[in-house]
Amino acid sequence: MSNQTNNPAEDFLDEVEIRVLGSLAEKEATTPDNYPLSLNALLNACNQLTSRDPVMTLSEAEVTVALDRLAQRKLISVTHQAGARVAKYEHRMRLKWMLEQDKLAALVILMLRGWQTAGEIRSRAGRLHEFRDIAELDKALEFLMNKYPALVARLTLSPGTKEPRYAHLLSCDETSIEQQQATMTSHSLAPAVRADRINQLEDEVAELKRNVEDLKTQFAEFKRQFD
Repeated sequence: MSNQTNNPAEDFLDEVEIRVLGSLAEKEATTPDNYPLSLNALLNACNQLTSRDPVMTLSEAEVTVALDRLAQRKLISVTHQAGARVAKYEHRMRLKWMLEQDKLAALVILMLRGWQTAGEIRSRAGRLHEFRDIAELDKALEFLMNKYPALVARLTLSPGTKEPRYAHLLSCDETSIEQQQATMTSHSLAPAVRADRINQLEDEVAELKRNVEDLKTQFAEFKRQFD
């Protein structure tokens, strides 16, 4: 990871705000005819079962509170279209952080689906932006990592992996992500260590059984000498 300092803690977004903001940005690209979104459409987008990790079950009240906080931070705007009975909501990330669509697409995929490799981001971002190749995506990720404050971080390689994963920095700083990664790694390694120990014990038991059988055979041969 880079050593770049991220936003102060009070500027971080919670998981509901991340989901609301990411869903608005996704639907801007995938359903432009229905954008900006009504509260009901936004709620459905936040709670959809596909292209979300984790899947969430948010209430209308939770989304409304998140919208109010995001509006205070100037990350969303509210519009009242002529003849419409309900307010509509749209994100302002492109203006807030000066992001072109390729950078926004990479960031949104991380917001909606968690830590991912470059290959995973590219394969999942097609409806938001079609990256020509990994090099184009790498350029977008570098831009997001080099902003001040940084919006994305490259994680250190986990044991047994070949590609680094990336994470957005909208909800915590790099130090917190490193701690999460260390915890997840230790938890994933623990079953493997236990499995190795079980395999070792099974091998030892099998060896003991073979030794017992050898002793039985030797004793039988010794006994036959006196029959």
